[in-house]
Formats: sequence, structure tokens, C-alpha cells
Amino acid sequence: MTDTAYNKLLKRVVSDPKISGGEPCIRGTRIHVAVILDSLVEGLTPAEIVEHYPPLTEEDVRVAVAYFERN
Repeated sequence: MTDTAYNKLLKRVVSDPKISGGEPCIRGTRIHVAVILDSLVEGLTPAEIVEHYPPLTEEDVRVAVAYFERN
């Protein structure tokens, strides 16, 4: 993946003090990156996370992991 594509994906994570207290969330949702990462740690697969949080896509789960790795 090119740096440009990678940075474009990371723009799907937003931190806005007016939304969820500024915690990093997936754009267009109030689902925190931390919730996604915690779900992965608990052993859920990306498909199971999407099933639990229908606004998400499996790509959003990958974006959350990429965001965590970058920060």
C-alpha cells in the first residue's frame, strides 16, 4: 500500500471534541477505535465486530488497527 493510500484510509478516523469527547472514532459513527481494538483483543474477528456494530465495515476494523499502529 502506498503512503497516499494509507493516509487516505487513516482520514477515516476522526477526533472531534464535540463527538464522543474527542476520542478517536470511525468517521460517520460514534464507535471508538478503542472499542474496535478491545473487541479484537477479546478474540472477535473483523466479521464478528461488523456484526455487533453494523455501521462498521471490515475495512473500518483494519483502519482502526492501522491508526493504533501509527499512533
